[in-house]
Amino acid sequence: MYARRQLLGPTPRHSIPNDGMAPMTAYNLIHDELILDGSSRFNLATFCGTWMEPEAHRLMSETFDKNMIDKDEYPQTAELEMRCVRMMAELWNSPDPENTIGTSTIGSSEACMLGGLALKWRWRKKMRALGKPADKPNLVTGTNTQVCWHKFARYWDVEPREVPLNGNEVITDPERAAAACDENTIGVVSVLGSTFTGHYEKVPALSAALDRLQADTGLDIPIHVDGASGGFVAPFLQPDLLWDFRLPRVKSINTSGHKYGLVYPGVGWVVWRELSDLDPDLIFNVDYLGGAMPTLAINFSRPASQIVAQYYNLIRLGKSGYRAIHEACQEVAVALGAEIAALGPFQMLSTGHDLPVIAWTLKDPTLNWSLYDLSDRLRDRGWQVPTYRMPANRQDLILQRIVVRNGFTHDLAGMLLRDIRRHLNWFATQPGFSPTLDGSGYHH
Repeated sequence: MYARRQLLGPTPRHSIPNDGMAPMTAYNLIHDELILDGSSRFNLATFCGTWMEPEAHRLMSETFDKNMIDKDEYPQTAELEMRCVRMMAELWNSPDPENTIGTSTIGSSEACMLGGLALKWRWRKKMRALGKPADKPNLVTGTNTQVCWHKFARYWDVEPREVPLNGNEVITDPERAAAACDENTIGVVSVLGSTFTGHYEKVPALSAALDRLQADTGLDIPIHVDGASGGFVAPFLQPDLLWDFRLPRVKSINTSGHKYGLVYPGVGWVVWRELSDLDPDLIFNVDYLGGAMPTLAINFSRPASQIVAQYYNLIRLGKSGYRAIHEACQEVAVALGAEIAALGPFQMLSTGHDLPVIAWTLKDPTLNWSLYDLSDRLRDRGWQVPTYRMPANRQDLILQRIVVRNGFTHDLAGMLLRDIRRHLNWFATQPGFSPTLDGSGYHH
């Protein structure tokens, strides 16, 4: 195999080769390069799914060639998409899940863009009806929101009003978020599962603060819940938590099917509380089984496989299956967090009781090693454990975080813990070691 002519010289990198090669040769060449990526199962930085059942693989391979945007050409695939939307509308307690509207997206970032556009269109129509200028919209978020909201603000000319973290906060203060609103505010984003620490923001408290704002000023400010991770966790682990369409001020919710929806990367969802919460100007209609189907998207051509896989998970697992999987993840997260706390040097910031995510910082920042150094050392066995700074006003706080996903077992957690102990023992034998004070490679 490795004596073939095409593998004896340099690999094509910057120009298309004049001659081709055998399929197996091309496969092995690329396969061997990708070994350097390591195992995605050991990537404890990502929220994205890294394991699915063989039957899901089979369905995905059977639908790679179907273009999701061509709903009139693939009407049954479009029907599966609409089933998923209705299931999520019901899961999130829409008052009319059969008749509200939503869509699949390429991920939560596109879903956030669509949610933000709906807020802007709704605000603009209201301002024009009042005869007021509609050229200076703003969106209130915390500094701990995902980068897609910064992109939304820049791409669609919306002023970002970021509420910084104060004191020991790791999530946005609802009262200060409400205080940042004015008549040009298109909405407030609340994050159900911070990518920094895994904490849920207090959506009910934000809704109550905005209720008081409306009573005092007449301003009626909607909420968009960014449930990229929590949208598929809270309904199963914290079913009594009020965060969804049970709060009338919540007008739209997005989630990532490829995070705790348990699908491989490439699918997100956005659902509106009611059909009237989405401006009809944002909706296009396509032919569908002799009728018309509403559709909205920023991306266009993409494979149908992730939507099919999402529907597979929803009917294969059911609510009890999702609950069992997320309970298992949470059990591992809580147990691992307790073990890490018991090691001594670490102060826990989150313990897995919201999302199955744990995060910690150093009790003593004057040690001869830093969390950046520990992240680097853990790579010797393939572990990717991110270290990063908190956002504005808390950038002095450096933390380390682990995302527990489906497939990260107690056994793997025990292996990781032994490796952390091993490296702590190594640091203790290196009195001349100097700590790394900054790092890069992990982004939110």
